[in-house]
Amino acid sequence: MAGETKNAKVLVIDDDVSLGRVIYFELKQRGYTVETANSGQAGLELFEKEHFDAVLTDLRMEGMDGMDVLQAVHDLDPEAIVIIMTAYGTMDHAMKAVKLGAADYVTKPFATDQLAFVIEKSIRMRDLEESTVNLRQQVLDRSRFANLIGESAPMKEVYRTAEKVAVSDAPVLILGETGTGKEELARAIHNNSRRSEQNFVPVNCGAIPEHLMESELFGHEKGAFTGADRRHIGSFEQGDGGTVFLDEVAELPPPVQVKLLRVLQEHQIMRVGGESVIDLDIRVIAATNQDLHSMVDENLFREDLYYRLNVVNITMPPLRERGRDVELLAEYFLREFATDKKMRLADQVYERLHQYDFPGNVRELRNAIQRAVVMAEENEIRLEDLPPQLREAKGSGRSKTLAFGGMSLEEIERKAIRQALERNDGNQTQAAKDLGIPRHVLIYRLKKYSISS
Repeated sequence: MAGETKNAKVLVIDDDVSLGRVIYFELKQRGYTVETANSGQAGLELFEKEHFDAVLTDLRMEGMDGMDVLQAVHDLDPEAIVIIMTAYGTMDHAMKAVKLGAADYVTKPFATDQLAFVIEKSIRMRDLEESTVNLRQQVLDRSRFANLIGESAPMKEVYRTAEKVAVSDAPVLILGETGTGKEELARAIHNNSRRSEQNFVPVNCGAIPEHLMESELFGHEKGAFTGADRRHIGSFEQGDGGTVFLDEVAELPPPVQVKLLRVLQEHQIMRVGGESVIDLDIRVIAATNQDLHSMVDENLFREDLYYRLNVVNITMPPLRERGRDVELLAEYFLREFATDKKMRLADQVYERLHQYDFPGNVRELRNAIQRAVVMAEENEIRLEDLPPQLREAKGSGRSKTLAFGGMSLEEIERKAIRQALERNDGNQTQAAKDLGIPRHVLIYRLKKYSISS
């Protein structure tokens, strides 16, 4: 852990230029990346532009003092580490700063070893707290829907329905475009059901040749057909006691639809070439990106099977309708793929993610982040690291769409930001929470639209 803190980036703010230079060189020698500022305002401007692991500020300065710096930094980033430098005569102010959120303080004159120890300790404590929060969230996720990410209104509706249906054995039909995460939802329902300790068997009906479909689903006996040199246990038997997930169920040929109807009605199967009926305790979850109701009208899908599968249906929303979920998913995939280093997304990347419609939905976003991690030359993913179709897309996203009253989405966004700032007396952290966006995205848009807080 100590090796990690030595790579940290520290901002030193002190109007004593000589002392600031001494601290600069001492910390540089210890492996820190250091920036200095000789006033509170200059330091704050640096902090708005760059990421720092810790801010070291003098308490007594002309103009914006250390207390002002502490408040301003925490308005920009509530989790930022701020360490106060103070003289013995102002210890009471230093203690007040700690109560207001400063990570620690050091008293002048101080030894360089003491200063380095305080910085390292503060960063370690911050990392430990982050790890604890992440661990708690992982435990919470595992108890609910560990493989689903999203806080948008459409996803909350998905969670509500899934929680209710998970405790039953009713068949579920999951609808939605390709790449929206239908299999992940099916797994979540299974994991929250009484069958969670049993098998979850996914079957891609569109990937199985028609002449092998019956055998793959229901199994076959030895000698049932040419090449059947041994007994084969099908997907439904493998899922006995658990859940079978039939993806692309609209691709099932009519003869197999008849046999699936029997599974749903009688909970029984017969292997191809077999003579005995096999009883099963099984739940069926199906999914499709097609309009099954229209296929019923066109006699392409059995009506009785449709209603058996469609006891409860859940629609997975496309990513373009999920708002800030695109950021949560991007950050989740970034942690998944950048396992050997700490990486972040540039503000321009967040902006582009919101502008792009993602026709491939969550799957396309996941592939885009994986590619970006491979292509990035530094610890920050930039626009040039994104796939060409995402990087070069112009005018295809939501930011160019006209909304009510003839206002563009940019105009609506400016108005929403101003109103959020007014409601919160200019507090950017609270305004960002009201808008449902990260603070750094709000700061980027304030600069983009030249809005003063």
